Amino acid sequence: MTETEADLPRVGVFLCRCGTNIAGTVDIPRIAQYAEKIPGVAYVEQNLHTCSSEGISKIKEAIRNRKLERVVVAACTPRTHEPLFMAAVEEAGLNRYLFQMVNIREHDSWVHTGDKEAATEKAQHLVNMAVAKAINLEPETRREIEVTPSALVVGAGVSGMTAALSLADQGFQVYLVEKDAEPGGLVKDLHKLSPTDTKADMILAPMIEAVRTHKNVSLFTDSKVTGVNGFIGHFNVEITTGQNKLTTEVGTIIVATGAEPLSPEGYYQYGLHGIITQLELEKKLVDDTAVLPNQVSMIQCVGAMEEKGRAYCSRICCGVAIKNALEIKRRFPSTKVNILYRDLQTYGIEYEQLYRDSLEAGVSFINFDPHRPPEVSITTDGQLNLQVYDTLLGEEYTLEPGMIILSTPLTPREESKELAKILRVPLTPDGFFLEAHPKMRPMDFSSDGIYLCGTAHSPKNIPECISQALGAASRAAIPMKKGRIMAEATTAVLDPEKCVGCGACATACPFDAIIWGPLGTPKVIDAACKGCGVCTVECPVGAMQLRYFKDSQLTPAIDALLHPFPDEGAQERKPVILVMACKWCSYAAADFAGVMRLQYPASVRIVLVPCSGKVDFRHIYKGFMSGADGIIVAGCLKEQCHYVDGNIVAERRVEAAKKTLDALKIGGNRLEMFFCSAGMPRDFAEYMRDFTERIRKLGVASLENNQAFRSLDVKTLTEDAGDV
Repeated sequence: MTETEADLPRVGVFLCRCGTNIAGTVDIPRIAQYAEKIPGVAYVEQNLHTCSSEGISKIKEAIRNRKLERVVVAACTPRTHEPLFMAAVEEAGLNRYLFQMVNIREHDSWVHTGDKEAATEKAQHLVNMAVAKAINLEPETRREIEVTPSALVVGAGVSGMTAALSLADQGFQVYLVEKDAEPGGLVKDLHKLSPTDTKADMILAPMIEAVRTHKNVSLFTDSKVTGVNGFIGHFNVEITTGQNKLTTEVGTIIVATGAEPLSPEGYYQYGLHGIITQLELEKKLVDDTAVLPNQVSMIQCVGAMEEKGRAYCSRICCGVAIKNALEIKRRFPSTKVNILYRDLQTYGIEYEQLYRDSLEAGVSFINFDPHRPPEVSITTDGQLNLQVYDTLLGEEYTLEPGMIILSTPLTPREESKELAKILRVPLTPDGFFLEAHPKMRPMDFSSDGIYLCGTAHSPKNIPECISQALGAASRAAIPMKKGRIMAEATTAVLDPEKCVGCGACATACPFDAIIWGPLGTPKVIDAACKGCGVCTVECPVGAMQLRYFKDSQLTPAIDALLHPFPDEGAQERKPVILVMACKWCSYAAADFAGVMRLQYPASVRIVLVPCSGKVDFRHIYKGFMSGADGIIVAGCLKEQCHYVDGNIVAERRVEAAKKTLDALKIGGNRLEMFFCSAGMPRDFAEYMRDFTERIRKLGVASLENNQAFRSLDVKTLTEDAGDV
């Protein structure tokens, strides 16, 4: 028996004009008229700013007065505003998970400003998708988790000690683990700190004394973390010191393992007499009896900002070079100092003043082209020759320094890889730890209860390390101070009647959140589950589902997003592209493309999934059956998946699905896997344009006569057995 409209939940749709940000491109009154006709929609309202206090009040009033059972807000990105609206829905007496938000700003009005008709039509599809999912949503319950009031801090450099002392001063027990024999990290090898010119010992010594004597800090040196299990509030940690092992429970974890300077073997004949690094120079400057030659040259960006290799800027190298150049000029006024640079990073008032001071002190700056770098040679009598072309003066110089100092970048510590596996947290391609979001959660990992600070995250100076360490300590203190937290309900859930006990879900889980229950069936540890949905795809019988993203919710949403309107059937249909974008990187890249107003075809329609690893052949099949002519599964960059390897699992499935599409004469080239980071909006927009053009040349995917595809029983398809 088909469900009649009277049987459907009462849905309220709230359309945001966002000033002119949305309404300047999208015809909101027309969207309202369309939304009123969608089955299940009982109320439609247009707001100038739905996120304002007035807009929130109207949502609450409508829930109470109109007896709404579901709420849809069509506005900006849910990545920033979804929690606000969920809280409002909950305050009005409705379960927060009976809410759905759809993005008609970043994903529509801002990226289709030149085609108002297409943008309006796309907004209709997006609202249709949101309503379809909302109708099938179910009330969910967040779990309350008690939090143990103690923390683990990994790394006892400046960042780690700052975080540990901050937490200890708040009354929390802190286990501070350092791999070296002494705390202090890289700073203990420095002479003076820029831009204040303070001796490193003056900062470090009191800090080390404090962690050694604080009653709430247990310091472990010559030690490492060898095991971590559990979840926020209840992490079981194994600390190994020599042959001894300590097991303890902590509520939160802070990663502050630091970084180390690159040893520049292979660059500028490093290792020969007179060619040293900035860190080796620091050690010389500590010695008050040190003697330096009459001419010193520094070469910047050695091993950094490369086209192949380390592409990042280490940010602190320029400040270190200028600080050391000034120290040389103070102690050896007659010594000539040249700094050879490609780009000079002296950001902030203090560092800009340091640069000006160095100019006044007589330090020379020579700009070189990275495609024409300096050349080092050594004469038969041992004299260093440094040949450099000054791009600003257009002249080539041959310098004869008595010493060449190489400024090398900070690089991740080798043990970061092992720790990342133990904690199940991601790394960037460069090997630094990857935060959950660069703007909204810069000190959090995607795994709740684990935080990040210092140069383990990226190269930064000491003031920045201290600031981030205090921020990470604040983040870690919040759940410990409360004593309990409300965890999100977006976790895996098992239907035991369908389960066949194959164990595929437990094997697939990257967080060990699924264990075997007493009845021989899987049991989901809700607090440990991160909501990636990888296990739900691995389940061959559909027994494992993901709350808020169940197949019964996601599949109707895909169908509603793609199905043509009645008046579209008579027109010559343009190819439609379905993008299933993970909520972390690819969806964020689409958001940033909108912020930058990067235009791409309005035929691109995006549906949010928790992770690209949640996408399986069922969703791809539904996409093509519902009218997609091309499908993109978009995930994080390789080795940057917020769920460890969900994107790699997705890539494997996409490759299998492409073979299936080829075998069924649809064409595997209509399906692609796209990897991007949140910081790649231009790449995202360009890929959307290029893929759309490819599909345009292929034409629409006419499946009416493809009986082999239409008759597939997708319920029987599994990744290994049925997809190929």
